[in-house]
Amino acid sequence: MVKTISILGCGWLGTALGKRFLTKGLAVKGSVATANSYNLLETTGIQSYHLKIDPDKMVIDYKNFFNTDVLIISLPPRVENVVENFPKQIQQVIPFIRETKIEKVLFISSTSVYESWNGFVREGEEGTPQKPNGQALLFAEKILQALPGMQTTVLRLGGLIGYDRNPGRFLSGKTNVAADTPVNLVHRDDAVQIISDLIEKNIWGEVFNACSPQHPTKKEFYSKAAKIGGLPAPIFTNVQENYKIVNSDKLIARLAYNFKYSSPMDYLKELEEWAYRI
Repeated sequence: MVKTISILGCGWLGTALGKRFLTKGLAVKGSVATANSYNLLETTGIQSYHLKIDPDKMVIDYKNFFNTDVLIISLPPRVENVVENFPKQIQQVIPFIRETKIEKVLFISSTSVYESWNGFVREGEEGTPQKPNGQALLFAEKILQALPGMQTTVLRLGGLIGYDRNPGRFLSGKTNVAADTPVNLVHRDDAVQIISDLIEKNIWGEVFNACSPQHPTKKEFYSKAAKIGGLPAPIFTNVQENYKIVNSDKLIARLAYNFKYSSPMDYLKELEEWAYRI
């Protein structure tokens, strides 16, 4: 039975996740890399740890962070020379995992691990990721999956939306945006629920995609998002670009999961209604 969960990287997603586990009566430990983030995390009730991972060393307040039943790794690949250095960051964590004998790890990855080959992509069809972040994440996945004596579940999230993340700002004012490219997005509420369900149902050693099942075009989604946010709309073009449509059927079947936001447009409708009320 899971009694304690540690979240390595309590950012926008990790903090929301930690709060959910607290409501379930679990002991939750969360790590952050800066003093300001540490002070904010302390106000949530999550046991807070200052843990900074460099490619060549780890600075940590308390090894007790790794005394846990489940370790969730939610570290965004935001280092220089990411293809080389992000996997090194993950490798810095491994000695602590081994020392404390953690058996279950959930790694938050991204759908950027997939090659854009103008069609649906499913688990096992990664191809060659175009973006350095995708290459780094795929390498990190393999490092964790290869560790003996440990079961790693990989969750590949689409672009996160929700709450204070008005997606209109991501492409606002940009030019030459391919109008007909489908988007692969997921609301934070769905991401939190899916992670909670995976742990509650004891599903380990597998790989899942997590994206809203519907994929509107960039023009449909970002035009409306910009309008709701009062932002300059992107300038769209009919030029085609390589794309991918991330398929989450495996996750839906395995968890019997119904997305709260089956389309990213559902979130925009909610934003629009909220803006109208105020």
